[in-house]
Amino acid sequence: MPLLYVTDLAYPARGRRYGDEDVFLTSRLRGHFPLALCHPLDAEALMPGFDAVIVRNSGPVIHHREAHDSFRAAALAAGTRVYNPLTGRGDMAGKQYLLDLTAAGFPVIPTVDDPADLHLLPRADTYAVKPRQGADSIGLAFTAAPATPPGEFLIQPRVDFAHEVSFYFVDDAFQYALYAPDPERRWDLVPYEPTAEDLAFARRFIDWNTLAHGIQRVDACRTRTGELLLVELEDLNPYLSLDLLPTAVQNRFIEALADSLRAFLAV
Repeated sequence: MPLLYVTDLAYPARGRRYGDEDVFLTSRLRGHFPLALCHPLDAEALMPGFDAVIVRNSGPVIHHREAHDSFRAAALAAGTRVYNPLTGRGDMAGKQYLLDLTAAGFPVIPTVDDPADLHLLPRADTYAVKPRQGADSIGLAFTAAPATPPGEFLIQPRVDFAHEVSFYFVDDAFQYALYAPDPERRWDLVPYEPTAEDLAFARRFIDWNTLAHGIQRVDACRTRTGELLLVELEDLNPYLSLDLLPTAVQNRFIEALADSLRAFLAV
């Protein structure tokens, strides 16, 4: 089954090498599937010639929102298989999930989208404010007194955290974890051995997202008191930092991904 692999090999991601990761990953996936690469702006026109589309390191959607929305609508209308499936409830659907999870009492950085609701957040000297449709820290600002238009920006208390940690899953199976020991250097990652409590935390969000197939990254921060709080549930095109993994872990991940794709294509 020929696959169309969507990536922007030239996207200048800060602290990440999109092109290198996708060259490596496609070189390994070719041992399992025939595939071709294309830029996200070409995906809609090319997808009719393929059995499925894999969306990978295609850059933040905000840089090509119109093209992405058109691709998504066309894929849904034609019944085209897209991996990750277009039913994701995390970043794939925008940032509403941060508000929903806050309201539902999940362990997430508390979030509102209206300055009038600041009283619902823990008291803070500084708040993080970011566009509701933002990504990759684009438009992020810090202020003591948020005064943004209701519904257009997310507002969170600025958390004093010890480190950030990411948990990587294929389908609902945990693969590996990486963390950034220095809070100021988000993408200087090293392998992390999660505890049972850490994995239970991450699995809550995997279960909530209800994706039967796909790659998901659960990003969290650990507070100074040891609590994990969700920062982001990345289910659209999560960067995988494969170059930081031991060969055995890389191989296990690729086999898990190939198995997931076969199961997805068989549905």
